[in-house]
Amino acid sequence: MRVPPFERGITLGDFLVPIRVGERAASWQRHLLMIAVGTLLIILGARISFYLPTDPLVPVTLQTFGVLFGGALLGFRRALMSVALYLLLGFVGLPVFALDQATGVYRSGLGTVISIGAGHLALGTTGGYLVGFLFAGGLVGRLAELGWDRRIGGSIAAMLLGNIVIYVIGIPWLMLAASLSLSDGLKYGLWPFVVGDLVKLAVAAGLLPVGWWLVRRRSSDL
Repeated sequence: MRVPPFERGITLGDFLVPIRVGERAASWQRHLLMIAVGTLLIILGARISFYLPTDPLVPVTLQTFGVLFGGALLGFRRALMSVALYLLLGFVGLPVFALDQATGVYRSGLGTVISIGAGHLALGTTGGYLVGFLFAGGLVGRLAELGWDRRIGGSIAAMLLGNIVIYVIGIPWLMLAASLSLSDGLKYGLWPFVVGDLVKLAVAAGLLPVGWWLVRRRSSDL
């Protein structure tokens, strides 16, 4: 337990709502605003997506940054709701998922994750990563509530665990969807993204302790 009991459950996002807005808005309105911001982070991350020449199956995106960083800002429940809202928007047909190389448009629909056709069950190649977002966001959010994001070591550990959760679900899903061996699953679903993920992880993990330092400094000046 890295923070006193009375501080557990408080996340950096609770300090990002302007004081004037917070005083005028009801509690549920503040939570709804933060959930919407978390969803928007993931949507914007999906808009920055492209495919590597050596990997036609899984695109490079900034979605993981939005999921993990947003999860730390929001905490467990709000992080789950923000990712769930993101998935719901995509499932109902809004093009909020990553770019589809075959069509050149951003993906949408439940078929991105799973579909049934001619009596057969088909998995989307990137569907496991989308499902993993839900679990990763909740995990990082809970760790943030326990204070892991207030120092650089804990912040890095929280981001790393969240990233691992995404791959633990995403890679086996990809292997089933594309009938890949383990080595090919790692070739297309992990190795091309390690360097980029480490950079995103470092940025997210570095921003959080800085944010808490600014919060503590502002509080001491009052």
